[in-house]
Amino acid sequence: MMAFHLLRPDVAGELGEGTVLDTSTHPPVVHQLEYVVSAWFGSDILESFPCFVVSAELGTALEKSGLGSFELADMRLTVTPEADELRRDMGVREFPTFVWLKVHGQAGVDDVGVDRRASLVVSDRALELLRRFDLDGCDVEEYAGP
Repeated sequence: MMAFHLLRPDVAGELGEGTVLDTSTHPPVVHQLEYVVSAWFGSDILESFPCFVVSAELGTALEKSGLGSFELADMRLTVTPEADELRRDMGVREFPTFVWLKVHGQAGVDDVGVDRRASLVVSDRALELLRRFDLDGCDVEEYAGP
């Protein structure tokens, strides 16, 4: 039997003014995403409820993996001066491109899914792929189910 893991990615910012969402449901449905980064420490996966964003490099690896149950979408990324200063202090030449990871899978069933609280849950196979990237600030624990 395949094990699943609950991921709590780094919250490096918040939803920006350019985000269009429907708050009549819980979790809200996001139609357009702007992620405003205020403190990034290098992670390839970030969160701001109820959205997940991944570096373009991680996104490409996920697409090629065949794991399914998600799509990658364009988004707007805004970097605050504070986050840009952190990037320079870390010696990173430029801020990476991020894409929106729109998860459609069901937690504990699909390789990449969300539970009813919109938390990210991945299979062993998906976690193995994710661990090839920088997960700084992303807590990983065993998924106990709904």
